[in-house]
Amino acid sequence: MIALLLALGSSLAYGCADFLGGLGARKAHVLRTVMIAAPASLAVELLLWPVLGASFSTAALGWGAASGVASAAAFALLYKTLAIGPMNVLSPVTALMSAALPVGVGLLQGERLATAGLIGLPLALVAVVLVSAGHGAGAARPSRTALLLAFGAGAVIALQLVFLHQAPSDSGVAPLIVGRTVSSAVTLTAAALMRRRLGPERPAYAMSAAAGVLDSLANLMFLLAVRSGDLTVVAVITALYPAGTVLLARGVLAERIHRGQLVGLGTAAVAVSLLALT
Repeated sequence: MIALLLALGSSLAYGCADFLGGLGARKAHVLRTVMIAAPASLAVELLLWPVLGASFSTAALGWGAASGVASAAAFALLYKTLAIGPMNVLSPVTALMSAALPVGVGLLQGERLATAGLIGLPLALVAVVLVSAGHGAGAARPSRTALLLAFGAGAVIALQLVFLHQAPSDSGVAPLIVGRTVSSAVTLTAAALMRRRLGPERPAYAMSAAAGVLDSLANLMFLLAVRSGDLTVVAVITALYPAGTVLLARGVLAERIHRGQLVGLGTAAVAVSLLALT
C-alpha cells in the first residue's frame, strides 16, 4: 500500500511537472526551459541528502549516471513534445511508452502478481490508452513530428525509471543526485553549443523551476516506491500521470477532454483499486 501511494504521488507530481514544463517551452526554446528545470531539480535533491542519506557506491554512480543521461533526453523531448501540443493527446502517448519497458523488465526479473493484480495491470494500461483516446470533432490532431517526439520521450523516460530501479536499495538519494548532476551538465553543455540557436526569448523562470522541483519530487517518490514494491505495478501507476496533465490542460488551456478520456480516468481509478488489493 505504501508503494502504491508513493506511485500515485509520483504520478501526480510528474503530471504537474509536465504541464508546467510544456507551458514554459512554449515561451522560449526548450533548452532554455530545461536549463532552469534541471538545476532546480538538483537543488531539491541536495537538500534531501542530509535527510535521506546517500551512499555513492560504484553501482549507485553507474546507474545514477545512466539515469541522468536518459533524464536529460527526457526533459528535452518531453517539453518539446508538449510545447507543440496538443497536450491532452501527446502526454498519454508518452506515458504508454514509458510504462511498457519497465513492465517488461519487471516481469523478466521474476515479479509475479496476485489475481487482482493480473486484472488491474492490463486494465491500467488500457486506462492510459483511453486517456489518449479520440480525435473527435473539434479535436486538435498532433503532427507526425509531434507523435515521433512523444514516442521518443516515452522510451527515454522508461529507461530513466529502469535505471533508477536498478540502483542499490541502500544508496539513499545518491542515484538521484548523480543522475541530476549528469543531466544538468549535459543540458548546460548542449545549451552552450547551441547558444546561437536558442533565440532571444527569456525562459519562464518560475514556471520552469517549479517543473524541475516537481520532477525531482516525482523521481524521489518513484525511487522509494520501487524499493518497497514491484517495478511492474509502480511503473504502470506512475504512467497514469497524463491524468494530471490532461485535467490541467482542460482547466488552464481549455483543451477538450473527450468521452473516451473520461472513461479512461474512471478505468484508471478501478485499476488502482485492484492493484491496491495485491
